Amino acid sequence: MLLATTVLEQNVQFGDPVIVAPRPGDVLQGVVTIAGSSDVTGFVSAEVSFTYADDPTGTWFLITLNSQPVFNDKLAAWDTTVITDGDYVLRLRIYLTDGSSREALVSGLRVRNYTPVETPTPMALAPEAPPLSTITPTATPFPTPTALPRNPAALAPTDVSASILYGGMAAILTFVIVGIYLWLRRK
Repeated sequence: MLLATTVLEQNVQFGDPVIVAPRPGDVLQGVVTIAGSSDVTGFVSAEVSFTYADDPTGTWFLITLNSQPVFNDKLAAWDTTVITDGDYVLRLRIYLTDGSSREALVSGLRVRNYTPVETPTPMALAPEAPPLSTITPTATPFPTPTALPRNPAALAPTDVSASILYGGMAAILTFVIVGIYLWLRRK
C-alpha cells in the first residue's frame, strides 16, 4: 500500500483528496478496505460513495460519512456482498469550509462476489499459432444445475390440511372433556 501511495501521490497535488486502494481495474470481493487521504485545508467532512459504472442517472450510494480528516489511512470499509456483481465507480468527496468540494474517483472496479472472475486469455505467439483453416470449433457444455435438497421448512398443501384437521379435532375433544367435567361436577 505504501508503494501505491507513493505512485499515486506523484500525480496528485498536496492537499488533494486521494484514494490509494482499491485501484482501477481491481476485482473486489467481500468487505473491502478503502484507503487514502481526506486531509485537505478547510476540511469540514468527507463522504465515500459508489455508483454503477454505466448509471445514466448519476445516483451515488453513501458508504460512510467522516467528520475527521484521514491521512494515508482507512477511509471506509465497503461490504460488497450486499450489492450485485458488476462494474462500479468509487468517489471520495471532501466538503470544505468555503462551501466548495473536492473529489477523487476510482473507476473500473469490478465486484465479483457471485460470478466468476474473468481471466484474460493469453495470446499465442504467431509462429506457434495453427493456421486458421485447421481450427475446429467445439461445443462448450453448459454446467448442469445441481438439484437443491428439499426445504425442511416448506409445507405441502396436504400438511396444511392435516394440521387444520388435527387442530379442529383437538379443539372439539377439549370442549367435550371440559363439558363432561362440568356435567359431572354439577351432579
